[in-house]
Amino acid sequence: MSSFAETGPRRPVVESIRVDKVSPSARTTGAVRAVIVVIIALIMLIPIFVMLITAFKSRPDVTASPPKIFFQPTLEGFLYLFTDRAVIAPGRMPEFRERAARGELGPLDLLALSVGQEITGPSPYVGRVLNSLIIAGASTLLSVLLGTLAGYAFSRFSLPGKDDLLFFILSTRMLPAVVVTIPLFLMYRQVGLYDTHLGMILLYTVFNLSFSVWLMKGFFDEIPREYEEAALVDGYSRLQTFWKIVLPQSLSGIAATTVFCLIFAWNEYAFALMMTSERARTAPPAIPSMIGRGGVEWSAIAAGSLMFLIPVVIITFALRKYLLRGVTFGAIRQ
Repeated sequence: MSSFAETGPRRPVVESIRVDKVSPSARTTGAVRAVIVVIIALIMLIPIFVMLITAFKSRPDVTASPPKIFFQPTLEGFLYLFTDRAVIAPGRMPEFRERAARGELGPLDLLALSVGQEITGPSPYVGRVLNSLIIAGASTLLSVLLGTLAGYAFSRFSLPGKDDLLFFILSTRMLPAVVVTIPLFLMYRQVGLYDTHLGMILLYTVFNLSFSVWLMKGFFDEIPREYEEAALVDGYSRLQTFWKIVLPQSLSGIAATTVFCLIFAWNEYAFALMMTSERARTAPPAIPSMIGRGGVEWSAIAAGSLMFLIPVVIITFALRKYLLRGVTFGAIRQ
C-alpha cells in the first residue's frame, strides 16, 4: 500500500502524433488546379447550357441575332417535339377561341392555339425514344453478359491461341462504323434484319462485345486466384465459385462496363441512320430531322436532345464511382 501511495496509479502513456502541416505553396497549387478544373468544366458545359436555353425559347428568340440570353421562357419546343400540328384556317379561329373560353382545350391545345395551330396527333418522337430504350437496353444486357463470361474465361483459363483470339476480338473495333455500314446494309437486306429491333440489338451487341470482353478481363485479372482456389478446396464447383465468389467482387466492373456499353448504344448515330427507316428507328437520327412549317424547329431539336440526354445523365450520375474504377482498372497492382 505504501508503495502504491508513493508512486500513485499508472497513467496511460499518450504518444504524441506529429501532424504535418500543408505548406502554403501546396495550398496555392491545389487552389490553382481547382480553378483550372472549374474553368475547363464550365467551357465544356457551354453546349449543354445553349441546348437548355434553346429548348425554352420561342421561334423568334431562337433565330434572333445577336442571340438572346434573357428571354421569356415558353414550352413551344416541347409542343413541337411531342405533337403533330396543322395551321388553323382563319375562318375556324373564332371557333377555337370560343372553345378556349369555355375551357374545352387543354394546356397543349392552348399553347398551340397561341401560335395559330391545332394539334392533330402525337409525334413519332415518343416511339423513337421507346425504340432506343429497347435496343440500347437489350444490347447492353447481352454485351455485359457475354463479355463477363468470355472475360472470365480469358482471365482464368489457358486457351489455345488466347492472345490471337483477344486481338481478333479487339480488331472488330478498329474500323469506324461508317466503313462497314454499306456491307452490313446489304447483308441485312438479304437476311431480313433491316429496320428490325432484333437486327439493331445484334449489331450493337457485336460492336460492344469487344469492349466488354477486354474491360471485364481486366477486372477479373485484379481478383486474386487464391479466393477461387480456397472455394474449390471447400467443395465448390467452378460455376458455384464464379457465382458466389468472383461475381460479387466484380460488381463494380460490371457496373462500369454496363454504363459504357449503354452510352455507346444509346448515342449511336451512323448505324441507326443507315440500318433503320421507320419501325426500329431510334431517337438520335430522328432528332435532327425535325423540320417544321417554314423551317427547322430548333427549339424542338434542343428539347428532344435535352429529353434524350436526361436518362443517360441519371444513370451515369448514379454509377459515377464505378466509372472512375472502370477507367483506372489495372493502374494499381498489389
